[in-house]
Amino acid sequence: MQLIMRFSFIAPALFCLVFSQTVYAQQDRQALPDPFTFNSGKKVKSVTEWERRRKEILETMTREMYGVSPERPQNVRFEVFDEDKKALGGKATRRQVTVHMAEKGKQAQFDLLIYIPNQAKRPVPAVIGLNFIGNQAIHADPGIRLTTAWVENSGMFPCAADGRATDACRGVNASQWAVDSILARGYALVTLYREEVASDRKAQAFHTGVHTLYPELQQREDNFGTIAAWAWALSRGMDYLETDKDIDAKRVAVFGFSRLGKAALWAGATDQRFAAVLSNESGAGGGKQFRRGVGEDINRLCTVFPHWFARNLGKYKGKDTELPFDQHFVLALIAPRPVYLATAEDDKNADPPGEFATARAADAVYRFLGTNGFPNGPFPAPNQPLTGQIGFHIRPGGHDVKMFDWIQFLNFSDLHLQK
Repeated sequence: MQLIMRFSFIAPALFCLVFSQTVYAQQDRQALPDPFTFNSGKKVKSVTEWERRRKEILETMTREMYGVSPERPQNVRFEVFDEDKKALGGKATRRQVTVHMAEKGKQAQFDLLIYIPNQAKRPVPAVIGLNFIGNQAIHADPGIRLTTAWVENSGMFPCAADGRATDACRGVNASQWAVDSILARGYALVTLYREEVASDRKAQAFHTGVHTLYPELQQREDNFGTIAAWAWALSRGMDYLETDKDIDAKRVAVFGFSRLGKAALWAGATDQRFAAVLSNESGAGGGKQFRRGVGEDINRLCTVFPHWFARNLGKYKGKDTELPFDQHFVLALIAPRPVYLATAEDDKNADPPGEFATARAADAVYRFLGTNGFPNGPFPAPNQPLTGQIGFHIRPGGHDVKMFDWIQFLNFSDLHLQK
């Protein structure tokens, strides 16, 4: 019995050691592109030179993968259409804002749902993120306006009628949004619905939302893709937050899960106003390292989700292990701001070791810029977060957002965003 108990403690540690050595071995076999090497072959030797190299990396990732994004629209207007200072039983002030945008006679809009903790001293830090089913889905609060955009009626969320949200959609996605915990920690929560921004349906891609403002950006190989559009909308949300006296716009973390985690990372890479990035199981095109050749690949991204990325990414189908860039370049664009990559054991498409490898590969840039980077050591056991300027954890279970994830995100945010 005693021997069995001892083995039960030794086995997980031995597994993690072998697992981590495998990760490093696979990473070594596929030498990664060097973020410190200019396109000319010259090496970065100073922070000033890094800023020039950063621009090169941004140009590369924009052209070859995410696609070009427009500047802020010529006309942006914020309409606060709802405010309840005693929402959620008095715990929060609920504010709902429509972001109106106009460009060359065309218009688009989306709603922000904002909860501000009443017990916290203002202005408060905030977490902003896109949601999957509509603002009304993150909480059962009857005061949240139902989206008028298309809503999928899936087995996971069987609430829509003919593509429209109903009252049955209220709170159906609440398990992935730890609203009470976020507010209790002193953060405002800001969310917006992906379909109000840009359609995630192949047939409707580029024909709704903000894409209608910029049809000319689809007439090129580095076109304005859907991931880029979602990231761009997060920046428009930040535009509003800079005007809200109850929010400290210098302390805003951008969050995303799955495909919306890809958008959160790109938002952090392209908009340095975001003080931190929290990415949950973002996988391929997010936190996962392509060059390992494991998990979801470029061929699947470009075939099943051709609207997500620029058409240029299609050049690399079947060439994941030969890319002249990889996702540590995205983290390098975020550096030195804090970034957290979370993943789960059963999420094979997201390739947990691949996300760990990306964090490890970005460490050098973070340390070069004067931070403590990513903690040294092996691939961690489940539920054992690693926390530096780059954070990481793996938990049991599959593709989801759990309370454990939010606890780590909030702990990480406390370290970097709370005064």
